[in-house]
Amino acid sequence: MKRPSYRELAGKLREAKGAALNGCLQFVEPAPIYADLLEIDVVIDDLAEIVPQALEEIKPADYAGTRPPQQSYEAAILKCELFAFVWSSGTFGCTMYLKFAVKERCLWIVSLHKDRK
Repeated sequence: MKRPSYRELAGKLREAKGAALNGCLQFVEPAPIYADLLEIDVVIDDLAEIVPQALEEIKPADYAGTRPPQQSYEAAILKCELFAFVWSSGTFGCTMYLKFAVKERCLWIVSLHKDRK
């Protein structure tokens, strides 16, 4: 079986939601993420509320990452597995792309933007 499995993805999404709900939300490189979100009129101050809502919308079937997941080369999350999803978001009002890692019960967002297919 190729990784990640449906069950593994469901678990990662649960972990990510839990971290976001507990207020442990970090951005690997904030400036590009903030710029991408401004394009869709998302206020940065609302992210603590918006991200958990968005994670509720994502299903394991929305996985758009590699199999097996890539490992991060960013210092803050070095060698953590990256999980990418593309989904139709009611929260953001468009099709979105999210790539994240979970490290030490904290959600690290690598990319969050309108899908660029």
